[in-house]
Amino acid sequence: MPRSAPARALVRRSHAGSLIAVATTVLAGGVSLNALVSPASAVPDTSAAATSCDSAAAGFTPVLQLDLPERGSYLNQTPPYSLDRTSEVGSNFDRVGYCVELNGPDGPQWVWTAMEPFSSAASRIGLPTRPGELVRQRVGDLEVRSNVPGVTNGSGQTGYLEMWPNQYQESASTQVANASPITFDVDDNPTSPLGYGSFQVGQIGADRPSSFAAKQVFAINTFTESANGVLSLGIGTNLSGQPDWTFANNATRYSQRRLTAYVRSSVVSVTESPQDRQLVPRDARNGAVVPVAGTVTDPRVRRVQLRVTGAGRTETFTSSSKSFRFTPRITAGLHEYSFELRATGPGLDRVVARRDGVVSGDVLVVQGQSNAEAAKYNGAANAEESPYLRSFGTPTSDGTISGADRVWHYATGDVTNQSGSVGQWAIRMGRRIVDTYKVPVALFNGAHGGQPISFFQRNDSNPGDLGTNYGRLRERLRAAGVLGSVRGVLWYQGESDNDNAAVHVSGFNTLLQDWRSDFGAAKYYVYQVRTSPCGTTTNINVREAQRQLGDTAGVTLLSTNGLSGHDGCHYAYLGGYREMGDHTFAVLGRDLYGGPSAGVAPPNPSVVTASGSQLVVQLRSADPLMVAGGVASDFVLEGGAVTVSSVAYQPGGKLVLTLSGPATGVTGLTYQGHLGAGPWITNATGAGLLAFKLPVT
Repeated sequence: MPRSAPARALVRRSHAGSLIAVATTVLAGGVSLNALVSPASAVPDTSAAATSCDSAAAGFTPVLQLDLPERGSYLNQTPPYSLDRTSEVGSNFDRVGYCVELNGPDGPQWVWTAMEPFSSAASRIGLPTRPGELVRQRVGDLEVRSNVPGVTNGSGQTGYLEMWPNQYQESASTQVANASPITFDVDDNPTSPLGYGSFQVGQIGADRPSSFAAKQVFAINTFTESANGVLSLGIGTNLSGQPDWTFANNATRYSQRRLTAYVRSSVVSVTESPQDRQLVPRDARNGAVVPVAGTVTDPRVRRVQLRVTGAGRTETFTSSSKSFRFTPRITAGLHEYSFELRATGPGLDRVVARRDGVVSGDVLVVQGQSNAEAAKYNGAANAEESPYLRSFGTPTSDGTISGADRVWHYATGDVTNQSGSVGQWAIRMGRRIVDTYKVPVALFNGAHGGQPISFFQRNDSNPGDLGTNYGRLRERLRAAGVLGSVRGVLWYQGESDNDNAAVHVSGFNTLLQDWRSDFGAAKYYVYQVRTSPCGTTTNINVREAQRQLGDTAGVTLLSTNGLSGHDGCHYAYLGGYREMGDHTFAVLGRDLYGGPSAGVAPPNPSVVTASGSQLVVQLRSADPLMVAGGVASDFVLEGGAVTVSSVAYQPGGKLVLTLSGPATGVTGLTYQGHLGAGPWITNATGAGLLAFKLPVT
């Protein structure tokens, strides 16, 4: 594969409490609305060449125009636009439009498309040619007009943008219904290497799942090809190759290849607003205030009106002042809100901003190594996805890509390191919270497989350092407006600490201190790992240390024993991540939602005593346990010349181990569990007895 071609190798691997209502200030596209200013309206430009879209583009002003060459090689360069008025326009626009014109063997072809802005800077609406100029998101109110068959004309559609200077893979983020993970189409995955380039607009279904077949509006690719490759471009979906025209290398077949970018000048500068699909943390009143504010910049505007629709009702707020600030309140629950801001005056009636899918709910963080990533190893979790499960940004180790993704997504369970990825057990846990307690959940997964605890530490001199795992997760939370409103942090890590308990405990305590500083009054949950390292359960030091971490104030311990869908390191969905999600749901339900407590806590010993030919393990809970035949082999004795013959549960929270002879000389007892499937000691929710190493008294 040529170095500059998109990477084709696809690696398949491995909510009631008191919260602070935050005033969000992000636009669709993750752009801070506080940055919007109001320069003078753009003067119509006479130097732009006439286009086939002029009629469709009425009310818009051309800002950029480029006759696309056969070969681009624009990496880290500004393309030679024949028209460039971006500095004049600045941020004074509320809608973006594109016209692509091609003339070749099929005759003149053209497409016009317009949408809500994905950036507040006009300088960012052209071809992305520099690192970090990356857009991968849905856009609302998509308008399309074209003379090419197969392109759906009309307004009010949902679009998907893929704009970056990077190479990319065909693997799908699953944000788009009916996109393919094995072809280059509407939903692909940008990778770290630069040097190919994508500038694409797609038409997609508004919902997930959807019966709408996702397809291209237009695509311009290969413009940052370092080898000076021929541009790959087209209008509509490519029917004879990759659907999004990747690798088409077809620019030479067209005598005309023109891109023109337009904006619609603003009449109102919006300074506060929610973002599409945003989850706003709920407060003690089970909801949140969601401010919408701005300033009138066009003298024609006499009135600004905000309509908030959701939960079966519509509220209207009106202002006749130049500056306005509305503070509508939304309630937490399984309902979405839309925010429509309209400006009116003599000869003017315009929707200047619309935000859809806004909810109020709870925020949870998932962190650790590969079993926190919880990729799809065996079996799918996509049936657990819900429109009320959200995420923000991308859990990627590439700081540039992570820093560029500042929009809300739907949470997805089966893919990793892509927009909205949260992992399989997190998606199961979240779905059960949504269905049981009727509260939307935002899940932030920052996990990275195969890393020791040192990898996850904070750079105290720069906590938001995107070069660190901690900084990337922290900045996603900060940009989403939820940094101080996290309700729970779920930590699964320790395999890569290779049974070094001292290193693990020291690293965790430092992390816990930093989390408490950054995340606020969250509850913290630690999974006792199944193995450290992977492939063996004979090592017990890290697991015993984690069991003792459960005695730390504010820390709750979770078990991974009892999960039979285990391959020695990771888990299948059935018998593994699904049940892990169920166990976690039960504990969070108890702690955060007033759910039942009986049979929820994983069985945890407090003391082991000897009596004749028996050992009695006193548990911290009197919850009844189920003891499968054959579990005796998972217990190891220290001292003495006897073995464990059988294990039984005794009411009052006792495990009675019958030995092959008197316990004389037995000084310690270890329960190490086992790899894979097999007999377990479990509570009513299926959570297994924690591994432990205790002295015998």
